[in-house]
Amino acid sequence: MKQPLIKRIKRELEHEGAIVDFYSDYMELPDGKIEKWDYVEHRKGAAAVVPVLPDGRILMVRQYRNALERFTLEIPAGARDSKTEPTAECAARELEEETGYRCSNLEFLLSLRTTVAFCNELVDVYLARDLIPSHQHLDEGEFIDLEAHKVEELCSLIYQGVIQDSKTVAAIMAYKNKYL
Repeated sequence: MKQPLIKRIKRELEHEGAIVDFYSDYMELPDGKIEKWDYVEHRKGAAAVVPVLPDGRILMVRQYRNALERFTLEIPAGARDSKTEPTAECAARELEEETGYRCSNLEFLLSLRTTVAFCNELVDVYLARDLIPSHQHLDEGEFIDLEAHKVEELCSLIYQGVIQDSKTVAAIMAYKNKYL
């Protein structure tokens, strides 16, 4: 089936943020009408990690998220330092910064697009086993509580709607499906 032609006529920067930029895209639709669509560009991309302890529990971070006005339980993650930073390096850095553990062997788990309707954010998710204790190096203004949970507990929290973060839901389910 042939897809209808939709094309962007122009993109205007509305606001430049610290991590993302906000644009108005003017789109020509198949019927010839022009519509204004929102577009959010995540400038650097991100990486996340599923850190698995020797007993099988997964290290999770609890942190405040302004967009939701509450604390959330998530896998460790963060933005790349630059567009060219390998996501495995970003994942390793975030693992140590947020959990205080290092890992010599990160395994790629999956790539995901968090909000395809209006944002280009790409997150590569890695699996970290054989964790080595180190030290947390939280960013300024970052306050994180570290927790360890069994996969079954995390799945239950997902199905209860407690864990709603898309990268965390996808990563936990992918890990469970692939390894357990």
